[in-house]
Amino acid sequence: MEPLTDKQIRASFVNCTKGDAARMKTPLDFAELPWSDLDFLGWVDPGAPLRAHLVVPRPEGPVGVTLRVPAVGRTSAVKSSMCQICLTAHASSGVTLLAAPLAGTRGREGNTIGTYVCADLACPLYVRGKREPRLRGLRHEESLSVPERLDRMMGNLHAFVDRVTAG
Repeated sequence: MEPLTDKQIRASFVNCTKGDAARMKTPLDFAELPWSDLDFLGWVDPGAPLRAHLVVPRPEGPVGVTLRVPAVGRTSAVKSSMCQICLTAHASSGVTLLAAPLAGTRGREGNTIGTYVCADLACPLYVRGKREPRLRGLRHEESLSVPERLDRMMGNLHAFVDRVTAG
């Protein structure tokens, strides 16, 4: 991913107001982000921990999506979960349901779409093997190469963003 400026990030959001985009906090380590290892930018807002944000490079320019983080963890007895974006298996606390308000009128009416995602939004780092899931031994062996897994991850992410921005 090409490095983005604070201004580019804030201007990219499609499912929140300009005021909300102006108030969001960028990642605490923004100046040290490993841009060459990121295929998209994802972070939990340090100023509002129940908000998360994704900025996805698209041919028309970066598209930002704001998400809601659940206030309480899941109470399921499930021992592990899988991110629906990068397909990394984690201990159940390593994956969280994030809900995105839809863009436009439907979002203003309260409609959302959700997906289970790595709680730290570090999918590109997991796919590249630069970060390990909290519970070792959960990673399943795949015959796909890292570039193929990155393509699959981005396909899943673009499908999610398409659902947020549709109609």
